[in-house]
Amino acid sequence: MSRETLAIVLVLFGVVAFSINAGVSRIALDSGVSAGALSGVRAVGSAALLGLAVLLFRRSAWRIPKQDHGVLVIYGLVGVGIMPLFYFEAISRIPIGLALLLEFLAPVWVALWARIVRRQEVNRLLWPAVGLTVVGLAVIAGAGLDGLDPVGILAGIACSFAFATYFIFGERLVSRSDPITVTFWGFSISSVLWTVVGLTGLTSAWWSVSLSDGAELPESIGGAVVPLGLVLLWVTALGTVVPFSAETTAMKFIPAIYVSIVATAEPVGSAIVAWWLFDQTLEAAQIIGGLIVISGIVLALLSRPGHQLPATVE
Repeated sequence: MSRETLAIVLVLFGVVAFSINAGVSRIALDSGVSAGALSGVRAVGSAALLGLAVLLFRRSAWRIPKQDHGVLVIYGLVGVGIMPLFYFEAISRIPIGLALLLEFLAPVWVALWARIVRRQEVNRLLWPAVGLTVVGLAVIAGAGLDGLDPVGILAGIACSFAFATYFIFGERLVSRSDPITVTFWGFSISSVLWTVVGLTGLTSAWWSVSLSDGAELPESIGGAVVPLGLVLLWVTALGTVVPFSAETTAMKFIPAIYVSIVATAEPVGSAIVAWWLFDQTLEAAQIIGGLIVISGIVLALLSRPGHQLPATVE
């Protein structure tokens, strides 16, 4: 197997794992875990596992250059910390496929940021990309957004902006530091954020989640009751750290821009998982609109051929 083929296999593995994780996260949310508490559990668990990975394999790469500390804080608070709150809130209120589609608007915002704010050169694909995205969203809206939870829709859009922040600030950080180390510090900062939020009582504290509570699986996979701790372990290890590591490893062999393009298959995969686990379906017009939006996202990614994006984190 060639290195390029291996890279594609790793990315597709990450896409499948992230898609399944959307469904597993929904099980945790349906079991009574709040979006804030789930964000905290995920942050603390991922920081611990990534810290172990850095200790074992990246021991010489603990430090982030001093001039990047401010960027790292924003990356950790918004791109890694706040983003999953919007993500979990969205998938708990609207169809998972639609929530992921809204989240993946992020590359469009990144391309617009590069052109308008940073005044970087982008090729002419950017404007058709924006046009396709707008048209696709209009088709989805015309198919009946009024029947969906508006908070869920707003959470999905907010998630895309937080995801764009992850891309914009993460891109700078990984240009000078080890990607796994950057992600470890991002999750560590996120852990501090959710610990402070838990102490203030603004949301359920992550440490208040009882791992021994029961979580009922969907009837489509047997409907058994399993310990909530197993579900949360999946979300943290198999749903975050493992697929992220797979996509990061893929970037050793192919440019990250292509990793991100392949990753746009995730909304489709998540929609399939949601249909299988929760009987969530989208109307034909919503599916068509979603495909148009994905086309716009791919063009937006291709509009920045000289700039690589870090692997996705959800």
